[in-house]
Amino acid sequence: MSDAAAKISPSALPPTRKLDFDVGPKLGHRARIGAVVLASDETLEHEFRLVLKELDGVALYHARIGNDPHITPETLRAMEARIADTARLLLPQSPMDVIAYGCTSASVVIGPDRIAERLAEAEPTAKFTNPATAAVTAMRALGARRLALITPYGEAVNAFFGAFFQSEGFEIAAFGSFLEENDGVVAAISPDSMARAAMELGQADDVDAVFVSCTSLQLFEKAAEIEAALGKPVSSSNHAIIWHSLRLGGIDDKLPRFGRLFEI
Repeated sequence: MSDAAAKISPSALPPTRKLDFDVGPKLGHRARIGAVVLASDETLEHEFRLVLKELDGVALYHARIGNDPHITPETLRAMEARIADTARLLLPQSPMDVIAYGCTSASVVIGPDRIAERLAEAEPTAKFTNPATAAVTAMRALGARRLALITPYGEAVNAFFGAFFQSEGFEIAAFGSFLEENDGVVAAISPDSMARAAMELGQADDVDAVFVSCTSLQLFEKAAEIEAALGKPVSSSNHAIIWHSLRLGGIDDKLPRFGRLFEI
């Protein structure tokens, strides 16, 4: 209590008037989406909001999970024990329709099924996604089989990506990495750098589509522009997980300015 409030006697106040109110639809009356975001992530919420400002009745709630910004298989695996407790913080009084776990590399290292199990401990009635599952769903929806894959990671993490996409039936036609293991640096890689990398790897004749992995990378606002120049679908971790979260939540609005995926 402030010093000023402490000096006010309750008897000096007028009687409290009970006010009437109406109850209307909540902010997420169409869909409530929860995002478990890395403590070191600087990009996911920003790119989510670019889409949600176009949609009425869709709300995003996020909770940040502790992580080591130095990305290695060991630091990624360490997050698993914290997933359920973090998801419980999203909106305890109002269940989520969808929960998105926002780390691509941890999703392939820990495994999408294990991620979903951990999220279900917190919200058993929700639908779940992660960037790896969303990427597979998106690439199949786009009809792509031969991928150009771009990551920021070191080789120890990159090895998991090749194995994951191949296990899902995709061919890795081209693979490139910025070989940067610090998430803070990854978040500062420029969108123009992303566009150059996508054009460089995606222009090969045997590439059907480009996928850019990592929720810290800034590709979302460039996706449609790169697609127009390349003539092929382009997506990223955030691009795919936002689209997949909306579709899982029953939101089928078409937003073509965000690229081909958002027309599906």
